[in-house]
Amino acid sequence: MLELEVRVAAHRSLLKIPGTFCSAPGIDSDIGRSHPPAEPRLESPVSDLHIPQAQQVASAQKPQSLFSSALQALSDGELVEAAQRLDARAFETLMRRHNRRLFRAARSILRDADAAEDAVQEAYIRAFTHLSSYAPTGSFAAWLTRIAINEALMLKRRLKRPALSLDEFEGRADGDPVHASWRASDVLATTDSSEHASIRQVLEQALDRLPQDFRIVFVLREVEQLSIAETADCLGLHAGTVKTRLHRARAKLRADLTRRIRREQLEVFEFGGERCDHIVAAVLRRLSAGAAGRSTG
Repeated sequence: MLELEVRVAAHRSLLKIPGTFCSAPGIDSDIGRSHPPAEPRLESPVSDLHIPQAQQVASAQKPQSLFSSALQALSDGELVEAAQRLDARAFETLMRRHNRRLFRAARSILRDADAAEDAVQEAYIRAFTHLSSYAPTGSFAAWLTRIAINEALMLKRRLKRPALSLDEFEGRADGDPVHASWRASDVLATTDSSEHASIRQVLEQALDRLPQDFRIVFVLREVEQLSIAETADCLGLHAGTVKTRLHRARAKLRADLTRRIRREQLEVFEFGGERCDHIVAAVLRRLSAGAAGRSTG
């Protein structure tokens, strides 16, 4: 049996905030359905955002960040309260705290980094203009992630990208089963070596071939390292459904990656072309030189 193992050290950035999921504007209980809400409007004009005077004179060429270590220590709830008072520093801190999770969730749906970035931006606009609908007893991280997921779904419909249905995917042969123990973590974010970059590219391609419902669960659970409960909270699913989809996603990825490796095995230590010509020519030259030496001797 071929054994495949992908193990990369995980760098987690998890927020574990007690509370239940609070529905967001324009979101149905089913993640697959959403309806466009009314155009969001700020309760106060954008010009009312409170920006410290020292930050207002930042260079136009290189805007100064409002992010600070002191703000990082605040909880989401405290930052939301500040954001409701239109404190720009709170807005930025919330975005930097949740950017990675939201981007990965959107990317898993859209399969395009630029489109995912657009969806995340729209999600922040929608969330920040509807902060009054966020219940303090709910998980802000889940509420925000759900908005990003639905923005990505709406953008996907507008882009009309072809999607592989679950039925179509289930009907395909998986190939030989692989009895392996492997886990994907921050391999998708690792760029400090060519080896990791290569692994990341292969895994991203395999993830993009998964059905959307499997892909989003896998990304939140294995890549973002959310718990089963947190993943279910973000997606509005039962924990059992998350476990089932995660199991199937892992199986599909194992089969896909194994087929890829087996194809590559046929090309390991490839021999032919210039290398073959070089060896043949070198041997013929040496034989010719040896024959010439014997004839003169």
